Amino acid sequence: MDGDARVPFHLRGNYAPVPDEATLTELKVEGAIPPALTGVYLRNGPNPSRAPSPHWFVGDGMLHGVRLENGRAAWYRNRHQRTRVFAGEERNRALMDRAMTTANTHIVRHAGRFFALEEGAFPFEVTGELESVGPHDFAGKLTTAFTAHPKICPDTGEMHAFGYGFMPPFLTYHVIDRDGRLTKSVEIPMSASVMAHDFGMTRNHVIFMDLPITFDFDLAMRGRFPYVWNDAHGARLGVLPRGGDADQIRWADIDPCYVFHPANAYEEDGAIVMDVARYPSLWRGRAEEFDSASRLHRWRIDLNTMATREEPLDDLVTEFPRIDDRRAGLKNRITFAAGAVNRGIGEAEHFDRVVRFDRQTGERAVKTFGENTMASEFAFAAGGPGEGEGWLMGFVYDGSSGTSDLVILEADTLAETARVKLPRRVPQGFHGDWFAD
Repeated sequence: MDGDARVPFHLRGNYAPVPDEATLTELKVEGAIPPALTGVYLRNGPNPSRAPSPHWFVGDGMLHGVRLENGRAAWYRNRHQRTRVFAGEERNRALMDRAMTTANTHIVRHAGRFFALEEGAFPFEVTGELESVGPHDFAGKLTTAFTAHPKICPDTGEMHAFGYGFMPPFLTYHVIDRDGRLTKSVEIPMSASVMAHDFGMTRNHVIFMDLPITFDFDLAMRGRFPYVWNDAHGARLGVLPRGGDADQIRWADIDPCYVFHPANAYEEDGAIVMDVARYPSLWRGRAEEFDSASRLHRWRIDLNTMATREEPLDDLVTEFPRIDDRRAGLKNRITFAAGAVNRGIGEAEHFDRVVRFDRQTGERAVKTFGENTMASEFAFAAGGPGEGEGWLMGFVYDGSSGTSDLVILEADTLAETARVKLPRRVPQGFHGDWFAD
């Protein structure tokens, strides 16, 4: 069945779910794990548990984790989040119940808590050992959905986030202080429900993306993924002072496109610069197939006039851009991303490499993992005080053996440092991070 093109791409090959949960120790390591890496790498993704999911984005969330200690791999674990959806409750009967979540997209840590996130519901708290705790609504103050991509400021420790929905309020901005208290929620006026997967943040502003993938009621009633391209909607960026109120937002028009993931945003010479993985269009009539490819692109918004300049940054197909998180909101020199060349028609990109872009020199370095491999997003782990001093890590699937490795690379050269060999497959998923002790 894996090779049957009639089966949707998200249910075959390395996208297909795994049927079990495991805890494995005595893991073989090739190379040498840096002793400075003591903590846990966690990665989230969809893993349908009962029946085939209709879209890649909606399967039950499963976390995969590898614990590193003193130069060794202490364990690998994979666990479904024990959500009410996983328990078998019918989500369509409770569309406005924000405690109903698949918790399948990202994993973040803030104020000592780990949150498994998906953008249609409350955060779902888990532990660093992948055990489920339950939905988290910030002491009852959160009443909307919560993005899978909150931003944590390296300076203040604040977490900035938003929620979007198919009914008003279409977009709500949230501020959570460094101690985990939700201190502000602001409704942002929007003309329609757009799929707002992510946003940008500088040290002084947040940037919302109002892009032309909008909610389609007819698709929702037919049980299809309800967000598709809408030529009539237009595209713009909303710039709001961090912690500001709705009447302070200003909008800048841009060329129509779609963006799941920014790399970073910062301020320079009276402008906001925001680098993103940009699709020229996406999901024209059918969201179950990826009909376009993303490449690195830059928006520069003049804060006086709100005029925007755009420019492509590279011609290689890339997604899941990441930076040294200590530079979040500040001008960064280095951007990392997953790269692809072998693209299946109507499928998500087949990522088989990691790319390192140096903005200062203009150089692009590429680490390719080989034929019949599939790479995931790679996260940065700091190992020194300078930007990009440290390591990258992520799962790489080998189609020849049917197994996956946690691969650790030197961030400055992309040279391979170590592989934690897993005697099983880690399905292609979404986002994760390295959490140092």
